[in-house]
Amino acid sequence: MTIARDGNRATPSRVAVVTGASRGIGAATALELARRGWDLCVGYVRDVDAAEAVVSGCRDLGRQARAIQGDVGRGEDIVRLFEAADEVGPLDVLVNNAAYLPPPTLLDALDDADVHRIFAVNAIGPLLCAREAARRMRARGGGLIVNVSSIGARTGAPNGHVNYAATKGALESMTIGLAKELAPHGIRVNAVRPGAVDTEMQTIAGDEAHAASKASEAPIGRAGRPEEIAQTIAWLCSDESSFVVGAVIDVTGGR
Repeated sequence: MTIARDGNRATPSRVAVVTGASRGIGAATALELARRGWDLCVGYVRDVDAAEAVVSGCRDLGRQARAIQGDVGRGEDIVRLFEAADEVGPLDVLVNNAAYLPPPTLLDALDDADVHRIFAVNAIGPLLCAREAARRMRARGGGLIVNVSSIGARTGAPNGHVNYAATKGALESMTIGLAKELAPHGIRVNAVRPGAVDTEMQTIAGDEAHAASKASEAPIGRAGRPEEIAQTIAWLCSDESSFVVGAVIDVTGGR
């Protein structure tokens, strides 16, 4: 077991895998967990420089961290991600954050390949990540899984993102089912459901105007910050949430 030094006291390190952690909510979550004493496996798909910047930030906070490249839409990459994480230490936490948001597209114009891709990354990938995590956590008697959903799972995200919303609905059903299945083994499974959050995802998808419109609908009057979602995720990874199982927590600014 990896040992971290806390002053003069040796304490067992705690290891978390965060997928999609090179930017946005994932990056903020990795840094928040590092701030709270976790060692990090920073999963990313292509932006190695951004991932290494997150790793550097975690190390500046006194934690071990490692960037691990992999596409959660590919089963072999998921297995490799967790095998690499094993080298950091026994797994305590999985944050299923990686997601794919394509440009807004109405139903009639959806492309078959894009539909398969979004479900591979946003629904099948998290399920396979949870499988790999649960195998390790059951062997050591417990752990935590937090899935990052979207307000679209509740609203359906009509007129552009029904496909994305459908994947997040699947993720929430998975959260509820796995929570009941894994709780007897000491593994708590929960989810957060962010509303509009100020990240690069909408920019990459070419959907800034839609995101700004949805942010203005929140009673709080603004988009969320990645750090605000990360703090809720970190709370779910803490002993303070020890009786929270199978919850899907809205972090939406009141929407």
